[in-house]
Amino acid sequence: MDQIKIGKFIAETRKERNMTQLDLARKLGVTDRAVSKWENGRGMPDISLIKPLCDELSVSVNELFCGERIREENISQKAEENIVNTLKYSKKKIKKVTVFFISAIATVMSVIILIATLFAVDINRMRNNKPVLFSTWGFSYAPPIDLSEEEIQLAIKDYLVTHGDNEEKHQDGVKTFVAFRVYLLEEFEKDALYNVYAWVLEEQCYLDGENIESYGGYSMPFKFTVKNNQDDNGFYVSDSRYPRDGSYYAEDMKNLFSRYVRNEMANIHNDGTFERLKIEINEQTKLYFHK
Repeated sequence: MDQIKIGKFIAETRKERNMTQLDLARKLGVTDRAVSKWENGRGMPDISLIKPLCDELSVSVNELFCGERIREENISQKAEENIVNTLKYSKKKIKKVTVFFISAIATVMSVIILIATLFAVDINRMRNNKPVLFSTWGFSYAPPIDLSEEEIQLAIKDYLVTHGDNEEKHQDGVKTFVAFRVYLLEEFEKDALYNVYAWVLEEQCYLDGENIESYGGYSMPFKFTVKNNQDDNGFYVSDSRYPRDGSYYAEDMKNLFSRYVRNEMANIHNDGTFERLKIEINEQTKLYFHK
């Protein structure tokens, strides 16, 4: 079925009957745009309009589908051709509609799967106390604040200060100040246990008149074992280890710290860590002695 040929035939027969596109459209109850679409070969009349259109143009259905006038001796042959062409055209239209619906269904299913996946991601994050990533659900979720690391560091600081202040060499007015950088924190959930690998700077200072004087101190790596006292909901240091001096130092470093931690600690005087710890100690001493 040649839509272009049929369109030209509609235009020719319409003009033969001295009708405009608007005249024909009004007789058929459609818009002139629809008639223009037919005549340009961009569409075909609805099946319900075929017979009325043929009547208005004084042509047979066979002639309309052929796009030309048919001589009487060719009517039978053209009728058969039109039947075959109509079946092909109908099959093509059905195929287009089928493809459209399959594409539409595939698109809808893809959107559903995408939304379900995003929703599953957020549900999993909420179960692990993490904030949601997508706000398409109409709600927001913020996990409870986990202060475990801060509480662990506070427990380590209290431990170091307490042990420093309790040394017998201290004289009246000497106070211990500590600052440290944590390189690695290992959590063992089953035992409520943590291994904390840190570099510690400790200084003991006292006030001489208006001047803050140093009484002593150290700078060295530590491995702390911190436990969570779940009954009291608090953390405390149960053990601390550091490498021995002299020939034992290198061996103890390998036994206490992983290669990653050792490599990071090797840069303490190059990456600004020591300077930051020193600044933190100075701030603590000023706040304590000049409060």
